[in-house]
Amino acid sequence: MIKMKKILILLVATLVFASCNQSKGTEYVINGNAEDIHNGVRVRLAQIDEKGKQIIRDSAVVMDGKFTIKGAVEEPGVYFLSADGTPGNMVFMLENSDINIDFNTKMPMDSKVTGSESNKSYEDFQNGMLKFREEGEAIMTKFKELGQDPAPQKRDSIKKAMEEMRQRQMAYPLSFVQDNNDSYFSLNLIQLESTRPTFDVVKYKEAYEGFPKHLKESKRGQIVKQKIDELYKKYESIAHLEVGKIAPNFESKTPEGETVSLNDLKGKVTIIDFWAAWCGPCRRENPNVVKVYKQYHDKGLEIIGVSLDGAPNQRDPKKAWLDAIERDGLEWNHLSSLMYFNDPVAKQYNIKSIPATYILDEEGKIVAKNLRGAALELKIKELLGNP
Repeated sequence: MIKMKKILILLVATLVFASCNQSKGTEYVINGNAEDIHNGVRVRLAQIDEKGKQIIRDSAVVMDGKFTIKGAVEEPGVYFLSADGTPGNMVFMLENSDINIDFNTKMPMDSKVTGSESNKSYEDFQNGMLKFREEGEAIMTKFKELGQDPAPQKRDSIKKAMEEMRQRQMAYPLSFVQDNNDSYFSLNLIQLESTRPTFDVVKYKEAYEGFPKHLKESKRGQIVKQKIDELYKKYESIAHLEVGKIAPNFESKTPEGETVSLNDLKGKVTIIDFWAAWCGPCRRENPNVVKVYKQYHDKGLEIIGVSLDGAPNQRDPKKAWLDAIERDGLEWNHLSSLMYFNDPVAKQYNIKSIPATYILDEEGKIVAKNLRGAALELKIKELLGNP
């Protein structure tokens, strides 16, 4: 399992932060304690610009285990503090106040910050994420205790527990924003989440509307609003593809050139699997899809593979498509126009990257999207029962 601290570092590293324009009559003073750092070592204060590049905003030299950095910010934002020769950065919310930092030279992420009210929100979020790490480690410990060949029921129980934990972890940022809508950090968190394919623009838009006026009118608040409005407009154009909607019918060609439709091929449960021979992640996922198909096809599962072969660098896309079907043992229905991402079905289903999946129930209703691995297997098992 990926260590949660790495996730947290990646999380804050992609945020776009407030600028450092002079704010009249206010300033920040960072008083740092760095007892393990030698005299003359430079400490650097940085942030990430809108292009994702780290920009050094200020620095100071350590003397007698202490350093001071002064300045002003227009509004609170997430910043990095690092010292030459130490591993990584510490992350904190910088605002115009007297801030004390006990810099941990061995693990900068464990440095202690006091004096920044907005930093408390970031710490609360970090603590919540660490709880998921601990829960995940506990689940993996139980799995290891089962031995190399656990009973199917116990194995499925562990898989389900891990998947449920991951789902709660994915939902945690939205829950945090909803519960902490008076926080500058929450504004930054919305902006980060808006870059993810799982961003629920409807719920985040509703959460943003609950923020107090001064946060919505702040510079960061206006940037977040612009992003949400942009994504909501896109959402409205594809709302018919959301979970709970009937999957739109489509037609495409089989390898033999026969025209068939979704309605011709549907089963009690149907997976529409967008993939391609050139797609590494798709090919690595195929063994899991084959396993699910063999377990549940006799109970009514159908899979429709829609290939996005036809990439510019493919000399013979049809041959590559057919060879991949044979090599990977994909025994289900296959369709393609061999037009890469210009495939009409891919456009109709708003496919921007692959692998991508839509899971339909017996009524043709979309019940889930983009499930892979254990999550896909558990969903099909839920819909069709034990094999």
